Amino acid sequence: MNRKAIAVSVVGVVVISLLTASVVGLFVPGRNRESTKSPVLYKEKAVGIISIEGPIICGSDTASAWGSDVYSDNIVSSLRSAADDPKIKAVVLRINSPGGTAAGSQEIGAEVDRFRKTGKSIVVSMADVAASGAYLIACRADKILANPGTITGSIGVIMEVSNYSGLYNKIGVSSQTFKSGQHKDMGSSNRMVAKDEQVLFQTMVDEIYGDFVNSVAAGRKMKLEKVKLLADGRIFTGTQAKQAGLVDGLGNYQDAIALAGKLSGLGPEPKAVEIGANKIWHEIFGDSIGPSAFFGFIRQLTNLSENGISGAQMQQTGPSPVALMFYQQNF
Repeated sequence: MNRKAIAVSVVGVVVISLLTASVVGLFVPGRNRESTKSPVLYKEKAVGIISIEGPIICGSDTASAWGSDVYSDNIVSSLRSAADDPKIKAVVLRINSPGGTAAGSQEIGAEVDRFRKTGKSIVVSMADVAASGAYLIACRADKILANPGTITGSIGVIMEVSNYSGLYNKIGVSSQTFKSGQHKDMGSSNRMVAKDEQVLFQTMVDEIYGDFVNSVAAGRKMKLEKVKLLADGRIFTGTQAKQAGLVDGLGNYQDAIALAGKLSGLGPEPKAVEIGANKIWHEIFGDSIGPSAFFGFIRQLTNLSENGISGAQMQQTGPSPVALMFYQQNF
């Protein structure tokens, strides 16, 4: 079989899988777009598992399980489904994310607050990293468990604006801008940021930073002055975060499920069920391979074909350079 045939065969399998996932998604909590009310799918009382893996952004994507970004609408929908389902007695929010946009993180954080008001418990399990915007979400939970080597913290806000005007001059590239107002092209890569624009940008960063610090203080029941001492952008290991009061204890994913079971009255060995996009994946493919690894493998195969779908076409573009971020893009 030649390279082109291999690529076409693999893409065909992907299309069939996605179609199957779409059908399954109609009956999975967190995927029903007509209503936040979802049918009860579980016969036993259980702890729901919702995963946040990757950079966090606003919006929704029916195929977010296959991509690298976390869409706030999908997580919000999953949380509401868990709140509405009488069989789901608690939720473990499994986080493996460096953060994301301010608004995306805030949307999920606000939904965690709403979930807690239902009387159900929510426990965060930190994986490799749960920093910046991901920590904004985590700090709203009832309890947080981190691994000793988890990277967390990074409480702060960053905005990056690139200036390529020097490069453009060297290679003979120029542009002419027509704008309706003085600041309409703020953050343009064609020129330096003006002094008054620096003030505007910094004011935005300071405002969102203030919201972040207040959220941590409220969520962790810490004095604002103490939070500010920790909120200089530094990162912490899980052990350091425990000592600083940013997490409640050290433990892995299974420890978090056991804790959620205890808090909800289900005991230390509760039944755990996937909610949302992860449930779709596991029902179709099982636990033999994760979505990121699977589609990374597909990109490698399709790159073998000279006329096939290129890996670059399948990759999602990064955030805007002037987007307000709760994480450094090179973190």
